[in-house]
Amino acid sequence: MSAAGKTFGIVGALAAFPRRLAAREVERQGGQLRRGAARRTTHAVFGRRLLERAGEAEICAKVEAARAAGRALLSENAFLRLLGVKQPAAAGDLPAEALIEQARLDERDLALLSLFDCFEHAGPPFGFRDLILARKYAGLIAGGAGWLAIARSVHRSGEVTSLTALSLHVEGEAEILARLGDTVCQLDGQMLLPIERAEAFEAEEHFALAEAYEAAGRHAEAAALYQRCLAADPADSVAAFNRANCLRADGRLDEAAHDYQRALKLDPGFAEAWFNFAGLAAERGQPDAALRHLRQALSIDPGYADAVYNLARLCYEEGDLPEARRWWVRYLELDQTSDWARRAARGIQFVDLALAQRTAG
Repeated sequence: MSAAGKTFGIVGALAAFPRRLAAREVERQGGQLRRGAARRTTHAVFGRRLLERAGEAEICAKVEAARAAGRALLSENAFLRLLGVKQPAAAGDLPAEALIEQARLDERDLALLSLFDCFEHAGPPFGFRDLILARKYAGLIAGGAGWLAIARSVHRSGEVTSLTALSLHVEGEAEILARLGDTVCQLDGQMLLPIERAEAFEAEEHFALAEAYEAAGRHAEAAALYQRCLAADPADSVAAFNRANCLRADGRLDEAAHDYQRALKLDPGFAEAWFNFAGLAAERGQPDAALRHLRQALSIDPGYADAVYNLARLCYEEGDLPEARRWWVRYLELDQTSDWARRAARGIQFVDLALAQRTAG
């Protein structure tokens, strides 16, 4: 297996391998690596840094969103093994059902712990050491620990397979202890970082904080942090796109236009950037540019329903009724049930009435 023809979106950030090197290897193999998940993303890679920055509800929402979008879900180790930059695990022969039944581990917990590399194998077939770990994790969960506390803890202790020799215990909901002989120590201890933090890790930190500020509506601060990401990695089209969105929300429309152009120069196939750039052009009273950008988005992704609807609406506003009707009909091929579908159906009725009146007149 290789990365050829695949588009990977990193959810969170990689903990064990520099994103810049991963992107280079993906590109060498004929694929594409981006931050987050866009419309063309085929595989969602869940980086383990997400464990330290997000709570259980947020992580589970991201997992469900990726699954609902039809993307293949990959753990960090599975992604690195696919690229060939991490040694594959020894062959396993246990299906997921064996861990669920023999370890009495809940199916959901197994899926989430696997997605964050809490086993030797990132998915079935599992190995014997995975079964031992599953039994330990099931015991911790029975003692009150959640899957997230376990995932955070085991990655602070080194290779997860080393845990097979330890007796694990839980105190409260999050403090996990390891016993080796008569010695008891905290497994969930303070994460130690190198004294000199790598520039790549700094960029990941800035990006995560920028996303949090953006979600909180602190657009100016988010834009400044995305700019720091771009200073560290000028080829990051997603940081440019996100910064443009923040600048637009902050009312800095000229700067936003510049960053949409920057994102599209870096990635001409970035359909969402064409779509948002079209929205900005419409706000600035540039309907011709908006129409061009929407058509460009649809040339990349013909099933982009939002772009189809907006193109129909803009054609209607510009007086091109036959074209508006054509795009609203196309929208109804993509969506028959939402409020927007009902609006599209009414739009078609308005167009038909207007065209009939023109003919009668």
